[in-house]
Amino acid sequence: MSLVKLSIKGISYSQTQNGAYALILNEVDGERKLPIVIGAFEAQSIAIALEKEIKPPRPLTHDLFKNFAERFDIIVKQVIIHKLVDGVFYSSIICERDKIEEIIDARTSDAIALALRFNAPIFTYKNILDKAGIYLKANPQETDKDSQEIDDILSNPETFGNEDESQNPGRPYIKHSLQELSELLEQAVSQEDYEKAAKIRDEISKRES
Repeated sequence: MSLVKLSIKGISYSQTQNGAYALILNEVDGERKLPIVIGAFEAQSIAIALEKEIKPPRPLTHDLFKNFAERFDIIVKQVIIHKLVDGVFYSSIICERDKIEEIIDARTSDAIALALRFNAPIFTYKNILDKAGIYLKANPQETDKDSQEIDDILSNPETFGNEDESQNPGRPYIKHSLQELSELLEQAVSQEDYEKAAKIRDEISKRES
């Protein structure tokens, strides 16, 4: 089975599942998107890894794992989303130490959070992308059940990372000045409210772009 490389398009808050987020992966050499529902903690961890300017005062769980791995000369080479069963994605982390390769099972959200920290590529198999990949908003007349469910999950998104602005109608900090945003960002980071910090940083990025 051939592997397909993926990149992270962004993270959107799910209005239909309380406390859940949709992680949107993008086919690197194509137009399909692979939406994966993840929890709030994992969304926060991935958002922080995407936002290079947010530096937690204490290491998060995935940062701790990275520090631990590096201390013992373990590197994460790549992450593979290798199975999809009943809507649940299964992933493997490919690690290496002393030129010996090991494969570790992981939740997809954890695997991606670590891949970002190790600058490791993310892959899935073509058959998984054929089954679960969608052309997001590509065809407004699409009535396919799976596409409709994804539209429901992604309705009114609150975006982290590099999600397109046209898909982020909710900008709660739009009325604040850049100076106020900088102060709010510093305060959010000091309070370890990284979800709020990511939203503020997203607003600052839009102003500076």
